[in-house]
Amino acid sequence: MCEVLAPGLAVSVLKAIFQEVHVQSLLQLDRHTVYSIITNFMGTREEELKGLGADFTFGFIQVMDGEKDPRNLLVAFQIVRDLIAKNYALGPFVEELFEVTSCYFPIDFTPPPNDPHGIQREDLILSLRAVLASTPQFAEFLLPLLIEKMDSDLQSAKLDSLQTLTACCAIYGQKELQEFLPSLWSSLRREVFQTASEKVEAECLAALHALSACLSRSVLSSDTEDLLDSFLSSILQDCRHHLCEPDMKLVWPSAKLLQAAAGASLRAYHRVTHSVLPLLLEQYTKHPQSSQRRTILEMLLGFLELQQKWGHVEEDESTLLSLQAPVCSVVFSALTDPSVQLQLVGIRALTVLGSLQALVPGFLSPSDLELVVDHLVRLTLHEEDSQSSEAAMEAAGSLAPTYPEVFSGRMVPRLEEELQAEREEESFRDHCSLRQRCLQALAAVSTHTSIVRETVPVLLQHLRKVQKGSEAGSAQDLVSVCQSLHRVALQCQQDAEGCWYYHQTVVPCLLAMAVQAAMQESTQPLLGKALLEEEVLAAMIPVISAATTHLSPELAAQSVSHVVPLFLDGEVSFLPQNSFPCSFQPFEDGECLEAQRRLVALLMAFVCSLPRNVAIPQQERLLRELLALSCSCNCPFTATTAAKCFAGLVNKHPAGQQLDEILQLAVNRMEPGLTEGPRRTQALTLLLWVTKALVLRYHPLSSHLTDKLLGLLSDAELGPAAADGFSLLMAESPDVLHKGCHADVRIMFRQRFFTDNVPKLVQGFHGAGPDVKANYLKGLSHVLNHLPKPVLVTELPTLLSLLLEALSCSDRVVQLSTLSCLQPLLLEAPQIMSLHVDTLVTKFLSLTSSPTMAVRIAALRCAHALTSLPTTVLLPYKARVIRALAKPLDDKKRLVRKEAVAARGEWFLLGSPGR
Repeated sequence: MCEVLAPGLAVSVLKAIFQEVHVQSLLQLDRHTVYSIITNFMGTREEELKGLGADFTFGFIQVMDGEKDPRNLLVAFQIVRDLIAKNYALGPFVEELFEVTSCYFPIDFTPPPNDPHGIQREDLILSLRAVLASTPQFAEFLLPLLIEKMDSDLQSAKLDSLQTLTACCAIYGQKELQEFLPSLWSSLRREVFQTASEKVEAECLAALHALSACLSRSVLSSDTEDLLDSFLSSILQDCRHHLCEPDMKLVWPSAKLLQAAAGASLRAYHRVTHSVLPLLLEQYTKHPQSSQRRTILEMLLGFLELQQKWGHVEEDESTLLSLQAPVCSVVFSALTDPSVQLQLVGIRALTVLGSLQALVPGFLSPSDLELVVDHLVRLTLHEEDSQSSEAAMEAAGSLAPTYPEVFSGRMVPRLEEELQAEREEESFRDHCSLRQRCLQALAAVSTHTSIVRETVPVLLQHLRKVQKGSEAGSAQDLVSVCQSLHRVALQCQQDAEGCWYYHQTVVPCLLAMAVQAAMQESTQPLLGKALLEEEVLAAMIPVISAATTHLSPELAAQSVSHVVPLFLDGEVSFLPQNSFPCSFQPFEDGECLEAQRRLVALLMAFVCSLPRNVAIPQQERLLRELLALSCSCNCPFTATTAAKCFAGLVNKHPAGQQLDEILQLAVNRMEPGLTEGPRRTQALTLLLWVTKALVLRYHPLSSHLTDKLLGLLSDAELGPAAADGFSLLMAESPDVLHKGCHADVRIMFRQRFFTDNVPKLVQGFHGAGPDVKANYLKGLSHVLNHLPKPVLVTELPTLLSLLLEALSCSDRVVQLSTLSCLQPLLLEAPQIMSLHVDTLVTKFLSLTSSPTMAVRIAALRCAHALTSLPTTVLLPYKARVIRALAKPLDDKKRLVRKEAVAARGEWFLLGSPGR
């Protein structure tokens, strides 16, 4: 290892080793030392060693010859790679160097159990492959070896040979491959036609692709044969006729081989498609059966998709352009076929055709594009099968950005017309289904800003129409429109222009409609009621949130300066159609303002989705109003949304005196409310959301509030709700306090909460009275259920006895939560769980007779997971479990029977040979 050895000493040392030492007679450690000496000298004395010429290579061959230890082989293979990569002279010893390494191919090493060295078979395979595929000089020796091993009966040998061939193609030229191409093609073809292994087939296709790519790279001179052309001719000759066979047995293998070769280069693609595409189009018209047509169209689709790899293609080079009419005709005929499966392939082909327009200019004429849109509209709205309808919507969404003018000018008006049409003859159900599809299609096609400008007004107009109508099911119709608006919002988020247009169009409109409905509710109770229902407001929340989260800080500040004054001061001037019958005062007292107070849900959706660096006007006043509303409101929905809004703002509030004051005010309001009075539930809800807001950001007050929550577990009235609150603290919240809405969420907050509070939960459980013990178990199971499994496994020994006790609890929520916690642990910590197998078997079998379906299913899944424990532990229980699982086989619920069949089957196979 010394870097200052005198010149010539390294050579003297190595000569002495090569001449005097019989390396393979030494112990493994001493042989490893020899390899290390050579490695070190190659790193520091390269020029001196190269002065030895081919003698150095020959000396190393003698050293390595016969090596068997995998630790030494990894070093020896690396030395060979360096010999080749650093251009050491191989002289006449190329074949000897190949022989001394290739004798290990294919690697069949199996590491011993508990091997401290950690050398895996894969390490040796990759290291040897890097040697064999390191130089074209090995080609004449390696390729016959690979062909021989491809014909082996061992799948591992086949796979290794094919992967090595693929690696070699990266450095070989046609000179190295020429002699062996017929044999290589013969072996690859036979494997793809005959193999039952998907892995072998995939590697064969990868190797064929690599061969084709290698031949494509070779530069042709005037006097050399075009090997790529002759190689592809062989492939076409052997595969083309299978595409015409009536029984279509070898159609797919042949198509896969042709596509693998064609996908290697543009030249290969033209050569193959020029021969194959006309044939496929001809076969499509010859075969009348839908199943055969589907197969042919899927093959055609595979070739069309390959075209996308090569980018822009000149008109005179494109085979596709000359076949444009028959290709379109075949695809359009598939779209009108009664077979749903053929329609689905046709829709995929239509999407690919549309994307080819940019690569093959002029491929689709304006009339073709109009026909495409007409087919998509028909399939979307009038195809009975929902699969075809949904696929057509997705296709419209993917094609719309390429052809925005066609879709906004032809598809959107058709959808709008259908949406507004009143059909007397249709049943109510059919009309609702058609309307639903129109709404979904309008959302799906809104993938370009110019189309969004057309679809959003249509959706909002329909929303107003439904709100004014009082027909049955209008609440569900409103929800459907909101779901479509939400999808459009998500699709707009990455485009700044589209996002701002959507926000300033949709948010004021929704607020105006909601304010109008709330005022009508307080003056004319029968009007606009549907818009104020919880499910509709809940559907509007994600729309406003998605429209706000991706705004730039400047635009968000502009919007917040309107929305907050609306709620605090009744400032309605920015709303469209703002002539309201009375003032908007959601934070004022009064029975008649109950409807207005419900709209705090929309305020929450907006302010809790703003970026953290956007200042909120009158924030302290807003917080105080929300706090008061959350504690004093009788409506649970309003009180909860006010508490969530307060928590969302507190989570993002900068640390400092203002935050401390508002939190102290909240604690002062909560503590008396929790102690006594008619609004204890509202106070608990506020406590939970504020605690979550502070736990997420590691605020010091969070531990005080968590202790308050732990104290409530022993409360007879609030205990069960407080226990469920631990799920709220640990779970991801869908509308506020998550990273998507810019909340302050620290990493590993769940682990920290676990460390701080689980010991207190366990202590509280042991000291609690029998009537409230279940609350502690429920809280504990909620915390454990949301904890990352690796953390849970490390804590398992101390907690398992409590979890087993939780299974005996009569509360079904505790049972369900505990079972869902135990199931993954059976798979991830079998050794620990084995110690309690008797109790586990008894508890799980008992719960398979629970009156609650969800508990029965979870218990059966746990019984199934038990089979991952060591077989010797389980065998004494096999007969008992199989007998007990016979009963749920007759359960009245299909889902329970399904789990029982799966679990009982695994127990039957327990201890069988090969398991």
